[in-house]
Amino acid sequence: MMNKNVENKSSYHVTKKDLTWASLRFNWICVNLFNYESQLGPSLVWSMAPLLRKIYPKDSDYQASLKNHFNYFNTTPYLANIVLGTTVAMEEKDGVKALPTVQSFKTSIMGPLAGIGDTIFWVLWPTIMGSIAGYMALQGNPLGAIIWFLVNILFNIMKVWLYHVGYSSGTRLIDTLGDKINTFTEAASVMGVTVIGALVATVVKVSVPYVFKFGKVSMNIQTDILDKIMPALLPAVFTFFIYKLLDNKKWTPTKIIFLVILIALVGTFLGIFKA
Repeated sequence: MMNKNVENKSSYHVTKKDLTWASLRFNWICVNLFNYESQLGPSLVWSMAPLLRKIYPKDSDYQASLKNHFNYFNTTPYLANIVLGTTVAMEEKDGVKALPTVQSFKTSIMGPLAGIGDTIFWVLWPTIMGSIAGYMALQGNPLGAIIWFLVNILFNIMKVWLYHVGYSSGTRLIDTLGDKINTFTEAASVMGVTVIGALVATVVKVSVPYVFKFGKVSMNIQTDILDKIMPALLPAVFTFFIYKLLDNKKWTPTKIIFLVILIALVGTFLGIFKA
């Protein structure tokens, strides 16, 4: 029994070069092999195959590991490397004995990581930086787009770093950083809402040109009434209206864009909105 356990364990020691190469392979192929049966599973296998071959010189063990990683796996690509690095550490330590634990770990952690990663990297970052870069571009300033490009390069470097962190920290990492990550996510969410609120007031332009006259008294509906109630009231109401449409499954973004164009054309033609 003792000999069998020894055989199951790997005698190969994973190097930093191995981890970096596996990470770069995953970064490159990540969504290219995406499918609806196993999602990122094939990409994971392709990226880790050379490294797993070193860990498992025995064909049967190597095949068992590959088959295990072909199982369903899906999380935010930006954070997936931390999971893969952890699984490498587990398999290096316990060999094929670790495969059930590896699968359980991946299954249990990919959901929470996706919730965090999707919020930060798929929603908050593109929304905040894209809005800022777009607004700066309207002013003829390319700095926002340049910063966006440079930060995305840093994100790719971060992916490689997370692979190493996952390997060195193992399963302890998620427990250690869990509360801190949640706190950061909440702070980023507040920041995102704040930026969007500011952009609504500065970028969305909706104004009413009507001037109410009664005898010698004249009152501009926009500046003397609406702006007194709340500056940028109409942009806020219009943005809320669009937001509610996006929440309706019958309204696609394309339909909403055409609706906005139609409202702008008709409203301006009838004199309801100021061009």
